Amino acid sequence: MSSQKNIAILGATGSIGCSTLDVVRSIEGFRVFGISGHGNVQRLEEQAKEFKPEIVVASCPDASGSFNVNGIDLRVGAEPLVELATHPEVDIVVAAIVGSAGLESTIEAAKAGKTIALANKETLVVAGSHVTSLAAESKATILPVDSEHSAIFQALQSGRANEVSRIILTASGGPFREFTAEQLKCVTVEQALHHPTWEMGRKITIDSATMMNKALEVIEARWLFDLPAEQIEVVVHPQSIIHSMVEFVDGSVLAQMSPPDMKLPIQYALTFPERITGNSPRMDLKKKLSLDLIPPDFDRFPALKLGFEVAKIGGTAGAVLNAANEAAVNAFLNKEISFNDIVTACREILNNHNFDSNPNLDSLMQQDRWARKEISKWIAC
Repeated sequence: MSSQKNIAILGATGSIGCSTLDVVRSIEGFRVFGISGHGNVQRLEEQAKEFKPEIVVASCPDASGSFNVNGIDLRVGAEPLVELATHPEVDIVVAAIVGSAGLESTIEAAKAGKTIALANKETLVVAGSHVTSLAAESKATILPVDSEHSAIFQALQSGRANEVSRIILTASGGPFREFTAEQLKCVTVEQALHHPTWEMGRKITIDSATMMNKALEVIEARWLFDLPAEQIEVVVHPQSIIHSMVEFVDGSVLAQMSPPDMKLPIQYALTFPERITGNSPRMDLKKKLSLDLIPPDFDRFPALKLGFEVAKIGGTAGAVLNAANEAAVNAFLNKEISFNDIVTACREILNNHNFDSNPNLDSLMQQDRWARKEISKWIAC
């Protein structure tokens, strides 16, 4: 890299945050200026000792008592998180906080004109039109970190926007891609947390099992690439080697392929527009390799239907779906509802909300809070 860049990693203790630090260890040109975590203070402390950042933030109010690193004061709460995301010395913000908790800091980073390596898909699901408008006004750059969106972004470098026919998101299908409808009724928390390909946090792993993660990625892609839902498709690809594809108007399909490892899309976002040598695994083409592409089953995985519907109508629908899903997943993890109940509850809450096609940010947050309360009522019934 031509010069050193300061990065702030929001969500440094999660899987994406830890992978980002692995990337920083393996390449030159980056200084970890600040990190944040939530309740995992031990890991945050270990990271602070190794990377010696200027700023360390814990969003959990109870975290401050156990943090002990010489020369570093732990800042606690949402306000210091925003201060880190907008700090004038920060060049790149890695937005890796899971769920809507990462929304405010990402929005403020966009207002501040930062380069945002976006791993928090919920930001665009909830407030895609607002975030993209803010980024355009401030000249902020949003670079995708999700492997699927990174793959599309990379393929898009080969053509112009008006030459794109469609984008095709690949999905592993999760652990239950071959389950029957009857088997899905009996899925346990332990089964759902066992992903066949990726190692992720609990919430994202459950989203992969219901295929809600792909539904959210469809909505994210709609805003990230400024494409209507009609130009977005999903295909199941169990090997997770083809990370996504772009079809151009002449019929050419460009795919980005690599072994499943998040360090590659993270590194690409950090170094864009350059490519440099890193420590991501390489494809071994001396071994036999089969690549399956299977149409998704919308009946067995109805979350996908929700994703395309929400991507099409926009407005408050994304905020409601995201909030309802977060609350429902939490209830499933606490064994309060069944696996199939997650999407059923989301569908009911989405169908019964007061839809607004052009909401402001306050309205989106109100709908977020409403949806969470409605899930609680749904569970109690």
